[in-house]
Amino acid sequence: MKIVETKNKQFEKIFKNLISSKRSQSIPKLKLVNQIIKNVQKKGDRSLFKYTKKFDKISINKKSIKITNKESSKLIKNLDKNVKKAIDVAYRRIYKFHKNQTSSSFKFNDKVGNQLSYKFRSLKSVGIYVPGGTASYPSTLLMNAIPAIVANVKNIYAVIPCPNGNINAGVLYAAKKCKIKSIFRIGGAQAIAALAYGTESIPRVDKIVGPGNIYVATAKKEVFGSVGIDMVAGPSEITVIADNSCNPEWTAIDLLSQAEHDVLSQSILITKDKKFGHKVKSKVNLLLKTLPRNKIASQSIKNYGAIIVVRNNEEIVDIVDRIAPEHLEIKVKNPESIEKKISNAGSVFLGKYSPEAIGDYIAGPNHVLPTSGSARFSSGLSVADFYKKTSVIKCSKSGIEKIGRSAINLAEYEGLHAHALSVRKRLGD
Repeated sequence: MKIVETKNKQFEKIFKNLISSKRSQSIPKLKLVNQIIKNVQKKGDRSLFKYTKKFDKISINKKSIKITNKESSKLIKNLDKNVKKAIDVAYRRIYKFHKNQTSSSFKFNDKVGNQLSYKFRSLKSVGIYVPGGTASYPSTLLMNAIPAIVANVKNIYAVIPCPNGNINAGVLYAAKKCKIKSIFRIGGAQAIAALAYGTESIPRVDKIVGPGNIYVATAKKEVFGSVGIDMVAGPSEITVIADNSCNPEWTAIDLLSQAEHDVLSQSILITKDKKFGHKVKSKVNLLLKTLPRNKIASQSIKNYGAIIVVRNNEEIVDIVDRIAPEHLEIKVKNPESIEKKISNAGSVFLGKYSPEAIGDYIAGPNHVLPTSGSARFSSGLSVADFYKKTSVIKCSKSGIEKIGRSAINLAEYEGLHAHALSVRKRLGD
């Protein structure tokens, strides 16, 4: 894990390279993704069956593309009761948190007699992509479905790739908790295309949410406009601010919690104490040897991990805001004093007893967060993502007479004379 100090004359160059390196990864197989999308648009189910056999190594048809209630119940029956209980607890906590995010329509009359209103309407249908196989995640389904449930979306569908026929019972149990309308055993770019445009078996949805590999992310980006998407998410990332009051082993584990996700994940420690930085580095090296996913985590740490030694809190705030991390842990005395100065972070974890992992599963706030610096301008998934907002304008005769002249003047200034004329006619000009 690289250690770099801000007092180093080459720091700026090193830092820019650090935060831009993974973000400049080229998207592979864009041509393939677009070909898959076009084929699904043109051939519908036939393309889904073909690609599922090719990529997931299973044969499906119109009868088997959907996971039946009987099949789901059989798998759920064998699910560990402790996992079921954990999913139940997570559901309750996530639901309770998101219930506070609901919005209300409003209406008012202005001083000149016009009625103005703003309406919040739920989306009619949503498709959730859940990464599949034995490494799929119940938490992904909960975090994507619950805000839609709170927003009163009536039709929620899920697509889950099932490589070699493997289906994750935990995901099925979470889907049952969320009353998912239908679950389809498809994945990849072809699943995104099916949700975006519809096929004989898959309904077209208003919005697609949920994470996936680079092919899924690319497909979401390509179909955006024909359908809504949550975001184009990149690899996971964490920035930890810590000092010598912290346990270096805990700090190392928190950094590795994101490194084990993906070889492109990024873990950064910011500290004012160089000795503490070295202790954390040693713990990272020791812990790497014990992780089942050590090859992935090692490559992530080697290529994109870093320990940044700063001189003061001002540098901490500046560096964090430039990274705009997906996850930010602040593990120093009085962490609130630093948090209130930081503008750019997807989700913040304060104090030594608040590891990022607790936010991934059970705390309540959403774990679908902006990555690759996009926390500068975007936010995590919320109930608001499942509403449409519509403004409604009702002018009275006296109302348009009071404000119409200003509209005419602006329209004529912009050279849009039909606009001006449409108001003039109502004023009797």
